[in-house]
Amino acid sequence: MAAKKTLRSASALADAGLVAADRLPALERVAAQYAVAITPDMTQLIDEADPFDPIARQFVPTDAELTTLPAESEDPIGDFAHSPVEGIVHRYPDRVLLKPTHTCAVYCRFCFRREMVGPEGLKTLSPDELDAAFAYVAARPQIWEVIVTGGDPFVLSARRIADLMDRLEAIEHVKVVRFHTRIPSVDPEAVTPELVAALKRGSKAVYVALHANHARELTPAVRAACARLVDAGVPMIGQTVLLKGVNDDPESLGALMRALVETRIKPYYLHQGDLAPGTSHLRTSVEEGQALMKAIRGRYSGLCQPTYVLDIPDGHGKVPIGPTYLDAGAVEDPRGQTHAYPPKVD
Repeated sequence: MAAKKTLRSASALADAGLVAADRLPALERVAAQYAVAITPDMTQLIDEADPFDPIARQFVPTDAELTTLPAESEDPIGDFAHSPVEGIVHRYPDRVLLKPTHTCAVYCRFCFRREMVGPEGLKTLSPDELDAAFAYVAARPQIWEVIVTGGDPFVLSARRIADLMDRLEAIEHVKVVRFHTRIPSVDPEAVTPELVAALKRGSKAVYVALHANHARELTPAVRAACARLVDAGVPMIGQTVLLKGVNDDPESLGALMRALVETRIKPYYLHQGDLAPGTSHLRTSVEEGQALMKAIRGRYSGLCQPTYVLDIPDGHGKVPIGPTYLDAGAVEDPRGQTHAYPPKVD
């Protein structure tokens, strides 16, 4: 039977039948280090009879998380190195991350911020810290876009999101506000009319980026929640992490991209797994990712093609790492055949 409340401990996972009781000692060590939370909507998607279930692999902890490789880092993409004030990350000239909270509705086992999020992680910004974050943005006219992330900003009340939007509305040079969230897929009922109205306040262009990694996540309830946003004029884009055993084959990845497009969400980024501690069991190689991108090119609509990207460790920025098709006067077509380019003319 599906859980009726969010599962937040190893013992709760065992009581729900998601982990065996003999695994509890190891999983309690994992949960003491990295936050655990699985919403009822995600719990009911897990096939308990499948030891390799792709939904479970994203959310159910495993003792593999206790293994940290030398290359893994507590801050793999350099948030702290580029945080001039609490709650702000400024890596690119024209945009900043605003992190008002470090709480999430679910805690992904591959999260690159797993050392920062959760009950034992960084706290929600205080009023003074939030004032300082907005002052930082207001003082820099080159900031064109504010990306509200965390944590998951949609765990905040509609009233608090409305307040964020009102404060951003007062900063004339900010033209675009982007929210990064998992809420529409893990708790679709939380996408209320009040939340939608809060996003629509003012004149800014507002986008919502949905994190989804498997087609099964796009249930009818999730598609309806996304429709509430899109029908209100809020464009949606999709972000996916390439995960071993979840979406690392052409059929699974293609099905996810189609499900997003059917939901009127444009696939945006496919992220190479970051070097977060205890995540090597979920990470593919770049070569495997490039082969996957080649495999879905031509087989699936151009609307279904995300950009495959790597966030360079230590905060050096995000770059596309997809396969190349043009080399030394030859171009490769989607079927793997090569052709001269420019064409040879007799």
